[in-house]
Amino acid sequence: MKKAMIIANPSSGKEEAEIYVKRVEQQLTYSGYQTEAKLTAKEGDAAAWAAAACARGYETVISIGGDGTVNEVVNGLAEKEQRPSLGIVPLGTVNDFARALNVPLEPEEAITIIGQGRLQKADIGKVNDRYFLNITALGDMAESTAEVSAKQKTALGSFAYFLEGAKTLVHKHPIDLTVRGAEREWTGRALLFLAALTNSVGGFERMAPNAEVDDGKLHCFIIKDTSLPRLVRIAANLIKGDLKEDPDVLYFRANPVTISSKEPLKANIDGDIGGEVPLTLQVLRKHIAVWVP
Repeated sequence: MKKAMIIANPSSGKEEAEIYVKRVEQQLTYSGYQTEAKLTAKEGDAAAWAAAACARGYETVISIGGDGTVNEVVNGLAEKEQRPSLGIVPLGTVNDFARALNVPLEPEEAITIIGQGRLQKADIGKVNDRYFLNITALGDMAESTAEVSAKQKTALGSFAYFLEGAKTLVHKHPIDLTVRGAEREWTGRALLFLAALTNSVGGFERMAPNAEVDDGKLHCFIIKDTSLPRLVRIAANLIKGDLKEDPDVLYFRANPVTISSKEPLKANIDGDIGGEVPLTLQVLRKHIAVWVP
């Protein structure tokens, strides 16, 4: 019999994750799976259990929670010799990876496709020794959005990221960066560097509208040091989906990308503060198979 591991964050979805565990168990049993369920208690649990599922030859792993839970699960699956398929039951505020893959944001609907839908190959990113699904960013704005609380996200949704990032513009602090891709190198002062894998970043689905989940590229944006009025224009272009057309924004696609700086900068990796520069970013193309409609 096929085996599946269900990994759930009990604090997600207004603490309704355990209810959905039962629903996923029913769905997978109907689809011919033997199931094992795990509830996370601390950071690192989801990654450890996903890695264990790989070692035990499980056919699929289900993530029940928000983007942080999916990120941990994928960090456990990444680059293992045996990688189970991934199912996602989105219970977070934003659910960027689910959005990019057109996984239903209603948990009950998402459950129905697990084991019954089709498998879509998707890219994942690697930054130094960590893996990401949506974004790696550098700059004051990137660090501030990583500090958005669960309460803020519940109250304001994706706008919480926009609001928190906007606060940094009052006392903006440009950073010195050198960014290298295969066909482009840029050195200068920037307010933000951002590398996106998907078209949904912080709930803004037009951040990188041309990004595909399996195109094998990092969609890179450098927002140059500029005046506040121009930053207002940049924000408007972001909302319209025209960010890459802005004259104060440098956009390019590449794989891999290296970043260095004279400053001790820390990266925002899928919403959490991660490694320090220098950074090497790369895409592992079509690396995981995800249940989609």
